[in-house]
Amino acid sequence: MSSLPPPSESDPLGPPSRELRRGPVLLRDALIPEISTDQALLEAEPDQEDQAWRSSDPWRVMRIQSEFVAGFDALASVGPAVSVFGSARLRPADPGYSTARAIGRGLARAGYAVITGGGPGAMEAVNRGAHEAGGMSVGLGIELPFEQGMNRWVDLGVDFRYFFARKVMFVKYATGFVVLPGGFGTLDELFEAVTLVQTNKVTSFPIVLVGSDFWGPLVDWVRGPLTERRMIAKADADLLHVVESADEAVGAVVAAVGPKRSEGRRP
Repeated sequence: MSSLPPPSESDPLGPPSRELRRGPVLLRDALIPEISTDQALLEAEPDQEDQAWRSSDPWRVMRIQSEFVAGFDALASVGPAVSVFGSARLRPADPGYSTARAIGRGLARAGYAVITGGGPGAMEAVNRGAHEAGGMSVGLGIELPFEQGMNRWVDLGVDFRYFFARKVMFVKYATGFVVLPGGFGTLDELFEAVTLVQTNKVTSFPIVLVGSDFWGPLVDWVRGPLTERRMIAKADADLLHVVESADEAVGAVVAAVGPKRSEGRRP
């Protein structure tokens, strides 16, 4: 969902105040539901225990299936890609925006498509850098009450209702993750990837964290209490690779996976 600007002199009626896309459907203003599709799936209100409500869940399987089909169909021909995560709150004036943009540009030049959440901030910067370098810039959007919509630098965008369907696409079509500073969503995506690598669900999958000033305390905790109390093996801490610059981030991916210079480009 996005908040649109106020009416301009050239457009006296002005645009609608809000809009939400649900797959091919566009909803505006009063038609926008108060809860998201994910919330409707996961939350059962105490007074909704009747059989009619319960019987609606099996039908959601069809909608979930359609999300996987649409995602697989859209991304199957993207080629080698790297998923890049980071805060939606990053502003263009922030130094981190330039770093994210340089990462997108560097990955594109190395022959990789980039996959982001398609939103603003760090995601926009990565998509922008890849697009400007002639690479494939992919955005996987999600239905949220406060979502900003797909950023303008996305070449191929897919909108999802369900987080879990979207998260599969981030991993299935990527050969590695680059993680910029971010909030709970970024941490969720990071630890999802770490768990998949730790359990050998995916292999040869580098996870690169950009910025020791931000990620250092987390890595210290992983190497400290988590390892010392035998919650993880010592080797598990080595799954996280911390770098300081865009060049180092791209270099870490290329060193682990190799360059893909003949692929990952826009037609």
